[in-house]
Amino acid sequence: MSSPPTAVITGGAGDIGGTIARTLSRDGFRVTITDVLPEETGRVRADELSVGMPVEYHHVDTTLAADVGAVIERGEGPLDVAVLCAGMVRAQPFLSVGPEVWRRTLDVNLTGAFLAAQAAARRMVARKTEGVLIFVSSWVAERPWPEISAYSASKAGMNQLMRSAALELSAHGIRANAVAPGIVMAGLARTQFETEPQYAARASRAIPLGRPQTPQQIADAVAFLASPAAESITGSVFTVDAGSSLGTLS
Repeated sequence: MSSPPTAVITGGAGDIGGTIARTLSRDGFRVTITDVLPEETGRVRADELSVGMPVEYHHVDTTLAADVGAVIERGEGPLDVAVLCAGMVRAQPFLSVGPEVWRRTLDVNLTGAFLAAQAAARRMVARKTEGVLIFVSSWVAERPWPEISAYSASKAGMNQLMRSAALELSAHGIRANAVAPGIVMAGLARTQFETEPQYAARASRAIPLGRPQTPQQIADAVAFLASPAAESITGSVFTVDAGSSLGTLS
């Protein structure tokens, strides 16, 4: 790795992405976060996350190749780690999902991850950096959950994208893996836990260990995959879901 090591995190201003940024900053990485917040708001968020090495912010829509290329592929210096965390979810019954929601979900979650991962890999190859790509996937890539069909499909595609990247980029010493969170107290899931008792009861039954994950638990998994301790791990989905993907006995 470079000294100090560097990382870019798409979706880095959100609950999970921000916690990953804070964790890597603490671990000595110079971190760049990208998101769709206005520049001034994003810079404030980056300052909040700078608990060790500095965190900087760039406005990037990861569905736009030009945005991604300008910040990630053509960024200054080597790039050691890219975390593909930008994502969206819209809860709708299967019969109600419109083509606009379907396309937007796949654009953000799958196409955006592809563009950012490709840009990061090109930068790593150009600078002869044996870097790491880490995709933030989901347990629902393997086990469907009601009312998020587009999201589930996008994450299943992400897992196979990761495997393809791992296979092709291994010749350059680049590793690619995914972290698959379960039900995390962040974003839509946290809102539903706090405001919808029926959802909270159903979700709790779906977690064999009985508790949702925290953003920090996901960030710790990312930090491990970014570290030298994981140097022989590539093409793997690292599931951090308290057993949700196992199913339940009830």
